[in-house]
Amino acid sequence: MAAHKPVEWVQAVVNRFDEQLPIKAGQQNTHTKVSTEHNKECLINISKYKFSLVISGLTNILKNVNNMRIFGETAEKNLYLSQLIILDTLEKCLAGQPKDTMRLDETMLVKQLLPEICHFIHTYREGNQHAAELRNSASGVLFSLSCNNFNAVFSRISTRLQELTVCSEDNADVHDIELLQYISVDCSKLKRLLQETVFKFKALKKVAQLAVINSLEKAFWNWVENYPDEFTKLYQTPQTDMADCAEKLFDLVDGFAESTKRKAAVWPLQIILLVLCPEIIQDIAKDVVEETKMNKKLFLDNLRKALAGHSGSRQLTESAAIACVKLCKASTYINWEDNSVIFLLVQSMVVDLKNLLFNPSKPFSRGNQNADVDLMIDCLVSCFRINPQNNQHFKICLAQNSPSTFHYVLVNSLHRIITNSALDWWPKIDAVYCHSMELRSMFSETLHKAIQGCGAHPAIRMTPGGRTLQFKKQQRAAIHAL
Repeated sequence: MAAHKPVEWVQAVVNRFDEQLPIKAGQQNTHTKVSTEHNKECLINISKYKFSLVISGLTNILKNVNNMRIFGETAEKNLYLSQLIILDTLEKCLAGQPKDTMRLDETMLVKQLLPEICHFIHTYREGNQHAAELRNSASGVLFSLSCNNFNAVFSRISTRLQELTVCSEDNADVHDIELLQYISVDCSKLKRLLQETVFKFKALKKVAQLAVINSLEKAFWNWVENYPDEFTKLYQTPQTDMADCAEKLFDLVDGFAESTKRKAAVWPLQIILLVLCPEIIQDIAKDVVEETKMNKKLFLDNLRKALAGHSGSRQLTESAAIACVKLCKASTYINWEDNSVIFLLVQSMVVDLKNLLFNPSKPFSRGNQNADVDLMIDCLVSCFRINPQNNQHFKICLAQNSPSTFHYVLVNSLHRIITNSALDWWPKIDAVYCHSMELRSMFSETLHKAIQGCGAHPAIRMTPGGRTLQFKKQQRAAIHAL
């Protein structure tokens, strides 16, 4: 049957996959879970040979499931589980997409699949656990989709940018701009995004400009974390066209930042754009700076002033902390032998940064604990990778009288150091072996506080779906490594 009627055979497997989804078959047991997983693996394997048929079938299933009207808690859970299963299958099929897929298939992917994926990303509701997990899964599908179909996704973003240059402020829909945060970009694709933004930035409405500023910065990290070698090479052989785009956008964004509120919004992107210009960083480190580069030097001076708390604005101090952590993190992807100037820039800010983020008597807080914790982890890991011998901030986090948040940040940081060492020059965990006894004492004390529910600082709450559930696993990993 498979040899003579491939379309019917693939459709039969797709139908069976559809019928066994929880939203159709009801609550899953061990047997149905195994069967669903088997059907999923079958579709993933078939997609290597009949890619269009499988993707089209899964897209139709997802569309039908998304349009279902459901009632009751059980049905809602089954809907959510079904969507997760479909999205995960789509992501794995797209990750194995044949390189010779026809252009017609790309058009089909965009017209049919992309709107369904965007549905999960655009309708995200803060605080809804299911929505957060579905958005994460959908963003994985979008990333895989953009790997081999970047032009199609880029076209959607570019079209939206053009629309946002002529629409009214009240009718500005920036959802498609936010797709920049989730797509796969290499060096050449990042340049295209920068060029497109430079071309249209001034004509965009304010809300669209802010969306672009926020999303481009995340696109940069997608590039660095997925193509670290490309970023490293930027500091070995500077690319004039990349630096030219980055400098032009820096100047445009600098002109946009007229108020304190706008400055706070753009500083994190501005530091990234400056990082993309190695030669400019060297130029503005000199005593005499060209007129065209003075705004970059002034930007760094204002950043240092705000970081030290001399800007007179809490907003600017918080933004300076974010920007400086991003500078530190970016510098860890550069071999210090390739560009010592950027490390001198880091050293000029890092002391004030650590004093701001790791002050037990005045913990850093922007009113969003998850974001604050992520920032502190990035800072701790980056500082370790820059200079593993200088671990004064580790001692602060280890202190028993430090807030429990500091302990949590330390454990997560150690876990990341242990599990993520992608670059040759990143130091290994053995640099903190000297703190093994203190770490064990901290774990014991934390466990005691959690059991007793008392102490100077509240115990870390183990809430379902919360990030604190990771604590135990990461604690075991850290103890095992040490």
